[in-house]
Amino acid sequence: RVRHIGPPDGGWGWMIVAGCFLVTICTRAVTRCISIFFVEFQAYFGQDYARTAWIHSIVDCATMLCAPLGSLISNHVSCQVGIMLGGLLASSGLILSSFATSLEHLYLSLGVLTGLGFALCYSPAIAMVGKYFNKRKALAYGIAMSGSGIGTFILAPVVQLLIEQFSWRGALLILGGFVLNLCVCGALMRPISLKEDRKTVPEFLEQDHVSETEKQDLKQMSICSPLIKVWSRECLCYCSWKEYDFLLMPGFMVLAVSVLFMAYGCSPLFVYLVPYALSVGVSHHQAAFLMSILGVIDIIGNITFGWLTDRRCLKKHRYFCYLFAVGMDGLCCLFLPVLQNFPLLVPFSFTFGYFDGAYVTLIPVMTADVVGTSSLSSALGVVYFLHAIPYLVSPPVAGWLVDTTGSYTASFLLCGFSMIFSSTLLCFARLAKKIKKAHLRSLTNDTVMKQHMWKNGAIAYSVTAELDQKDVEFLAVDTNRCSNR
Repeated sequence: RVRHIGPPDGGWGWMIVAGCFLVTICTRAVTRCISIFFVEFQAYFGQDYARTAWIHSIVDCATMLCAPLGSLISNHVSCQVGIMLGGLLASSGLILSSFATSLEHLYLSLGVLTGLGFALCYSPAIAMVGKYFNKRKALAYGIAMSGSGIGTFILAPVVQLLIEQFSWRGALLILGGFVLNLCVCGALMRPISLKEDRKTVPEFLEQDHVSETEKQDLKQMSICSPLIKVWSRECLCYCSWKEYDFLLMPGFMVLAVSVLFMAYGCSPLFVYLVPYALSVGVSHHQAAFLMSILGVIDIIGNITFGWLTDRRCLKKHRYFCYLFAVGMDGLCCLFLPVLQNFPLLVPFSFTFGYFDGAYVTLIPVMTADVVGTSSLSSALGVVYFLHAIPYLVSPPVAGWLVDTTGSYTASFLLCGFSMIFSSTLLCFARLAKKIKKAHLRSLTNDTVMKQHMWKNGAIAYSVTAELDQKDVEFLAVDTNRCSNR
């Protein structure tokens, strides 16, 4: 474990960025490409949209639902161990899915097992980038998160080709072997210990609230003594609370609620873009190409937004950049039902992909700004955990709306309004915070002015009293002079 006073902002940190880049390819890009199997699963098992959509929902839900477990293993065991274990589980799930005989089999293997493996890899890898970077954090995250877009751009046509050549079973088997690269990514994650991290018992004893006498006594006593056990238990309780004390922060609460609506809105599009394109007469290769476009523009959004929000002029406005990106993706979803041919769907993929990459890059940056670097791993685990329920519910709900109404309009409108509401909620929260600060500032200024006036009044009163006294003395002298005359 390497010790640093602060994030090094370079050095081995770029290898951490490379490892996180590969993790996002093997997790988020592979999850997106599962939508290409949607039509194959539906035709092979003869099921409707809603039941088939549960596969993608369970993968996403398990990935986000178990994100706190990944953070827990990373914090208390090792980030390297967690990512390697996750790679083995995800690969096993994809390989077992290639032998599936029913949708229920896919729910367990491709959904639960693969999703659990992705969960152990995703949030710890992202948190490691935040520990190694501070000044260039947004740029580092932009490069690391661009793996999702690059992976989608490359894997979407490759997966379509694999399905045509080896059927969906062969394609899943090959993807299972590819995902084993997560073990290599885990090996790159060298742990780092920052000054603000206080997790172990010896470091706990260095805190200010522990007296010097207690420190000397505890160091001299045996490790097996009851007192040391008591202190160890107290240390664990203290560290556990410190890891999650951000849950009571108002800023984090608002962010958490907005994430629920944002996650509901963004998930169905990656499931239904290819089926929707096929339903309006687009060919299979063109539909897969739409996913590739979305993926490559996602990369541009990751890197350019990360670079731009690191500039001095925009660094203070990252919050509103995030709001703008989420709101633009919501508007794109609202316009999607009227785009019913390939030339019109291409600009949609460009726009949606760019802003999707933009706000995905800023999620960990905003989380770090709210909770700080020391709690980033745990906070990201909670943020991605909050994605779980929307990711689980939204694709089947969208599929049910398609089955009921016979079109995709209601599904896409619901997604768009959900994302716009997420952006609006954060906007009102920030405005309320500014109004509250302005009110407190005005109250403070009034108090200062009153104190200033009181002091000036006291001085004026004392000066007036002295003048009155002098006038009385002067009049008395004049009276005596007159009487003497």
